[in-house]
Amino acid sequence: MDILSYVMDNKLILIPVIYIISYIIKQTMIVSEKLIPLILLAVGIILSVLMGGDSIINNVVQGILVTGATVLTDQIIVQTKNKGT
Repeated sequence: MDILSYVMDNKLILIPVIYIISYIIKQTMIVSEKLIPLILLAVGIILSVLMGGDSIINNVVQGILVTGATVLTDQIIVQTKNKGT
């Protein structure tokens, strides 16, 4: 299944934005690592709603999808790095 086929084209820009925000949060260690995915989910939904477009429900779903794609990408990177050690 290709998750990106469900993401609207104008929302794809949120994936690197959320990834950068997650990197900043991890580097500053402001919050526990367990809370980072929830914070990113909230940020993804808020940014998607602020970007506008379709209905509010569609924007919330888009926020969830871009956050999921971002977290999945991050975990693939982490697991690939850990596999070599």
